[in-house]
Amino acid sequence: MITFSLCMIVKNEEENLGRCLSCLKNLMDEIIIVDTGSTDKTKEIAGKFDAKIYDFEWIDDFAAARNYAFSKATCDYIYSADADEVIDENNIREFANLKQALNDIYVKSLSKTDASSDSAEDDLPIDIVQMYYCGQTSGKGKSVYNFDKELRPKLFRRLRTFVWENPIHEQIRTEPVIFDSDIEIQHKQSENHASRDLSIFRKAIDKGYTISSKLLDFYARELYMAGSADDLKAAEEFMIMVTESDTASVDDIRKASIILAKSARLSGDIPKFMKYALKDVSSGCASEMCCELGDYYLDSGDLSEASLWFYNAAFEQAPMLDINTGGTRPLLSLSKCYKLLGNQELSDEYAIKANECNL
Repeated sequence: MITFSLCMIVKNEEENLGRCLSCLKNLMDEIIIVDTGSTDKTKEIAGKFDAKIYDFEWIDDFAAARNYAFSKATCDYIYSADADEVIDENNIREFANLKQALNDIYVKSLSKTDASSDSAEDDLPIDIVQMYYCGQTSGKGKSVYNFDKELRPKLFRRLRTFVWENPIHEQIRTEPVIFDSDIEIQHKQSENHASRDLSIFRKAIDKGYTISSKLLDFYARELYMAGSADDLKAAEEFMIMVTESDTASVDDIRKASIILAKSARLSGDIPKFMKYALKDVSSGCASEMCCELGDYYLDSGDLSEASLWFYNAAFEQAPMLDINTGGTRPLLSLSKCYKLLGNQELSDEYAIKANECNL
């Protein structure tokens, strides 16, 4: 029978771990728990599920921790999970059916070859199974995702030697055979991880880690959607470097400009704010920058100019980092502008449109 290893990295997850393991215990043939410094009952809870528990010194690198967890697995496939994930009964059945289907295909392939061959593991039918990750825009924590549901790689063939990379928003580097399943996993985030994530980004940059365009997108989104004024200020040096780089793409420069403009607006540095706002306007003007300009004019008491930029954000331009800047946020701001202008009819109209965006 095809076997599954569950690999998890955890720290202080006593609130979530039991719920997660209860969903997965009958699907997995071994449970690998890598603890990065828990001070609560996390390890005790893991022990109740007969988990193999390993300690890993936290070095601000999720990929390193996941690679260590993967190195401890012994089964045919590795399932990677976070403690705040939940699978309902219907999807548990789908998961079990997937395991049986993989086994059936494997047994059939072995019947056509020498089952005693050292290369028998090469007959495993699929390298990676993707599953739907749901609930990204709900939960107690501040989400930095613009979608509620997406396919993510979750189940990996062990002997393909999959490697995690990037210290934050870690991802698998490989060119595998991928199967997209219909299994849905609910992400029930119980706290805001933005401060932790942004700290790891800064440490990686300070160490000279190369930030790819994909990782820059994560960094800029997390800063814009969940970062504090101090977080934005701390990122300025790096973002200025991006805007002045000869190798950065236009989109990278625009995203960095959005962060710099927001930081400057919040700190009251208007010349710097206008410099980076105009840099983006010259390239098309994202909804985020329209909102920043709208907020600037609203704070300045220029309601007509503010409403112009909020209208552009909602109806004329597209977001680059935060989907809400192309819908709910500017519509609510338009409602506020028209209420202050004494036009209650338009104020109500935009409030209704904003509410429809949330449905």
